[in-house]
Parts: sequence; structure tokens; C-alpha cells
Amino acid sequence: MSTFITTEKRTHYCGSVSIADDGREVILMGWAHRRRDHGGVIFVDLRDREGIVQIVFNPEAGQTVHGEAHRIRNEYVLAVKGTVRKRPEGMTNPALSTGQVEVVISELEILNESKTPPFSFDDEDISENIRLKYRYLDLRRPAIQQNLFLRSRLASATRHYFEENGFIEVETPFLTKSTPEGARDYLVPSRISKGMFYALPQSPQIFKQLLMVSGFDRYYQIVKCFRDEDLRADRQPEFTQIDVEMSFISEEDIMRMMEGLMARIFKACLDREISLPLPRLTYADAINRYGKDNPDLRFGMEIVDLTSIVKNSGFKLFADVSASGGVIKAVRAEQASGLSRKDLDGLTDFVAIYGAKGLAWAKVNEADWTSPIFKFLQAGEVSAINEAMAAKPGDIIFFVADTPRIVHDSLGNLRLNLAKKLNLIDPDALAFTWITEFPLMEYSESEKRYVSTHHPFTSPFLEDLSLMSTDPGKVRARAYDLVLNGSEIGGGSIRIHQKDVQSQVFSVLGLSDEEARLKFGFLLDALEYGTPPHGGLAFGLDRLTMIMTKAESIRDVIAFPKTQKAACLLSDAPSRVGIEQLMDLSLKIV
Repeated sequence: MSTFITTEKRTHYCGSVSIADDGREVILMGWAHRRRDHGGVIFVDLRDREGIVQIVFNPEAGQTVHGEAHRIRNEYVLAVKGTVRKRPEGMTNPALSTGQVEVVISELEILNESKTPPFSFDDEDISENIRLKYRYLDLRRPAIQQNLFLRSRLASATRHYFEENGFIEVETPFLTKSTPEGARDYLVPSRISKGMFYALPQSPQIFKQLLMVSGFDRYYQIVKCFRDEDLRADRQPEFTQIDVEMSFISEEDIMRMMEGLMARIFKACLDREISLPLPRLTYADAINRYGKDNPDLRFGMEIVDLTSIVKNSGFKLFADVSASGGVIKAVRAEQASGLSRKDLDGLTDFVAIYGAKGLAWAKVNEADWTSPIFKFLQAGEVSAINEAMAAKPGDIIFFVADTPRIVHDSLGNLRLNLAKKLNLIDPDALAFTWITEFPLMEYSESEKRYVSTHHPFTSPFLEDLSLMSTDPGKVRARAYDLVLNGSEIGGGSIRIHQKDVQSQVFSVLGLSDEEARLKFGFLLDALEYGTPPHGGLAFGLDRLTMIMTKAESIRDVIAFPKTQKAACLLSDAPSRVGIEQLMDLSLKIV
């Protein structure tokens, strides 16, 4: 066995070997992806982070090396020296970037052996629990590696863009004060201050505002944040934000700067051009037209209000809902006559999840409808509905009648369900939109008080301040979200920079002066020392990477993620700790 590895270094990554290297001697290092013995000639697919290349062990090249190659098994770590040659006619592999060539090996060193892996790296259907338990092996899979490469390019493009535009990167603390306004904080007990706790930051919100007070008028940070909340496919207990704050600006300045960032990221990472400026919708328009404040605009199927047409209808449900102050709205699925009665019944069950008590439907024909409600409607009402919906024969109209919230929730989610069923979504499309003018606060029935829609430092529209004491639910926030393909990828606002306005907001939220000072006293103090107008935004780096890679789960774009129960199967965290550690912290497990 050769030991050339001790004196010679790798010349190429496996995935970078090309036809331009024909006849060149190369040194490669990587893992044996698979091995095939073809009656004397042994072929091994050698893999590293850049890809796979076929290497060949021919007995004519040397019996010692050929004999050693018989030992190779999947995931053995190899160092090889050989000569690149063009593959024989008809033997190329278009599935590989290196598929035109192979490397005939003259020297081999097996750097390390491997146990049989718990799963095949070519298997697409691997249990996620197994993948996460053996994450160090899962991360060898090319698909996962490519996700992390793109994530790295995204972070690099972000830093370059902000540095070119005069931003300074500042780190903010991980051990900070608990200010529970939203998701639960992760708490960290203090050993030195017995009975006291730090909190891990849900975001650097207060600190980045303090940086604006300090005169750093363009700040950014790629930062870890923590929220103790129920998880789903696009959430993790620890996640990464691209965090930004600017002074002496308006909404327009921030949106324009962030649009430039998106253009830079998508060009650098995917070589995709984004047309600027990005479209905008007010919160009210988004809800009324799409049922959601994060609408997927890759397809149409807008919600249409039919209340004025059917409010005096012979269909009792429509008339009763209208009389009680509710609304009747509908969506039109184009050329959906292929949906069966079983499909339609399933859609009725689907909208029930969102509180709808029923789902009326009508298949549009040349002269009439096929529908359980057709007999209750007058010809003029049917004609007016068809016109309002721009309905054509072969379309199906779906109606929900209820309170505005239930109607919008039901039709907004039904719209997405139908688009998937009818294959209306182009997976390669990029549909961005800004959502603006959110309500500043919403009334919580469970807490019997108003709560912040975003966070309590969001500035109201100054012209709406008079509503704070009379109708807080109608006060608009100077807030904005950026939505991509139906996912909120970033959100922010112009902040409150005047103490009297901040106190007014705290008052409506039910925070007494004492409570406000207890939670946010250091910020309130800072507002008295010449705080400039400022605002910012935070992007979810994980979620953005997930969309860009078309990953099905956010866990596929994070190196070492947690499960939906916030557990790390690799390290077995969280875990119990020793009694000595608990005693140091003056803690007792009950």
C-alpha cells in the first residue's frame, strides 16, 4: 500500500475533474460512494463535497493497487493518484457533471474504514429520525450539502451587500432580560445571582434600537434567535435572522434597500434576476383578495365578495348571514369540472378546520349550474354571480358564508388547497410582495385586552393616533412584511422614537407605568436622550434558504436541527443534569 498521502496533496475536488483534465495526473481524496467489480476491473464512485467522479482500478495498472481496491467498501475514506481519461464511446454518464471522464488509478491509500452506514445515501425515503440521529452521515448526502452551500452563499452575499451600503455589523447579547411579549422565552438561571434568570433573545429588537440611539445609523447582524414555541415544518426553537436597523429613514428607504438585498441574493445564489420594485398590497387588500396576510401570488383565484348580490337571496343561509352582519364570498377554480363529488365533500371537511359551517359549490355549465343551491337562486342572481366571478363553463365556484374572519381563513386556505390539487403552482416562480399597513394591535379574547400585532415598539401612523383612545383596533401600524411564494420571509416596522407615543401604546396594551418600566425601563430611558427616527427589518435566513432550495422542511437547511419536539436526536439534548449543577444554581426539579 502506498503512503503518498503523507507527502502529496489533493490537486482536485472529485466534482471538479473535467474533460479539460484529459491526460492529466490528479490526486483525489474522498469517500467511496459505491463500488462495482466488473470481472477484474473495479469501478468506484469517489465522492467529496463538490461531487462524484468514477475511478478505475485495472489489474494492468498494478496488481498491488488492484488487490488493495478489493478491500474498498461504501464510505471508506480514500486517497488516490491517477490519470484522467475520456470515457469510452457510449459509456458517458450525463447525470454526473464529471460523466465524460474517469480516473485510472495508479496509487491508492485507504485512509480509514467505515462500518456499514444505517441507510443508503441514494435512498430518498429515509426516516427523518434516523437521518437526524446520524446527522453527520446525513450531511454527507449531496442534496443536504448543496442546501448548506447555498445557505453559505446567501450569508456571504448578505454581508457583502450591507458592507457596500455602509452598514456596520454589531453583535448583541445572548444573555439578556426576559420581556415576555409574544412567544415564551428560553430562560437561563444565573449561578451568581441566585434565583435570577437571563433570557435568550427572541430577537435583538431592543438592542438594535439602542444602537440607533447610539448613533450607529446602519446596523446589521446575522444572528441566532430563540423562541420556546410549538414547532412545525418551517419553525425551529433556535433560528437565524438577517437583522437590520437604519436611522433617519422612511418605509420607502428600508423597502428599497431590502429589495436590493433580495436582488443581490437571488442573483448570487441562483443566478435569478428579480424585477424591481416589488409589488405591494395593504394588509386589508391581502385579506380581502387572498384571505391571508402572506398570500401566494404564483396563481390567481382571488376571493370575491358576493354579499351585495345574494343578501336577499332565497337561499336562507346567505340571507341570514348577511342580515347578521356576516359576508358571503367565493373563489373560482378554473376548468375544475374533473373534481368528483367525493373531492367536493372532502373540501367541505377541509374548510370546517377553519371554522366554516359549510361549503357551497356550483359547477358552471353553458346555460346554468350544477349545484345543490341552484334551485334557491334567481336567474338574475346566478347571472350576476357568474359576471362577478368571471366564470366560464367548466369552472367551479366555491362559496363560504360566515363572519369575515372565518370566511377569509376558510377561503384563503381553500385557495391554496385547490391550487395544489389542480397543479396551478409553478414551482420555479418567484412571487414577491410587500404587505403594508397592518393593524397596530388586535383584541385578544383569551387575554381580554389588546395585544401587539407585531411588537410594542412599532410606530402607529401619526394620523391614526386619535383612534388610540376610541378604537385601537383601527390604528394602522407603520409595519411591512415581505412575502415570497406564500411565506413571510421578513418583517419589520418604523419604530416609536418618542417616549410619549411609546407610553400611549403601552397604556392601550394594558401595561401600567410600573410594568412598562420593569420590562422595558432601559429602552424608555434611552428614548429621553435624543433618539432619532428609525426602523428596520429581520429576514428569516432559514426560511429563505428553505424556499430557495425547495426543501420540504426547514430542518433540511440547518446543519444540526431539532425535531418538532425541540430535541436533538444526535446529542440527546435536552438531557438531565447532575444534582451538583442544580445546587450551584439553587434549583430543584419538582
